[in-house]
Amino acid sequence: MRLDKFLKVSRVIKRRTLAKELSDEGRVKVNGKVAKAGADLSAGDEVEIRFGRKILTFEVLQLEAHAKKEDAERMYKVIKEEKIEQDTDFL
Repeated sequence: MRLDKFLKVSRVIKRRTLAKELSDEGRVKVNGKVAKAGADLSAGDEVEIRFGRKILTFEVLQLEAHAKKEDAERMYKVIKEEKIEQDTDFL
């Protein structure tokens, strides 16, 4: 399954266009490598996304073309969430 579609179906990101933009900006990594929106995901892959001051890392558990809201969280397991501290040198 394409990375951008997985992010939308799993509801990690609400819109597929936003998932594509984040990927194109180099803010998404799959298994430690920067990934484009069309990258193929498999169960067991580790995905890292940088949202502003937060980094979300999760493992892909299952791939489904469609998922209800209550089933979407079963598609992945959060490994860690990190907050990035603001660099005070530039203030």
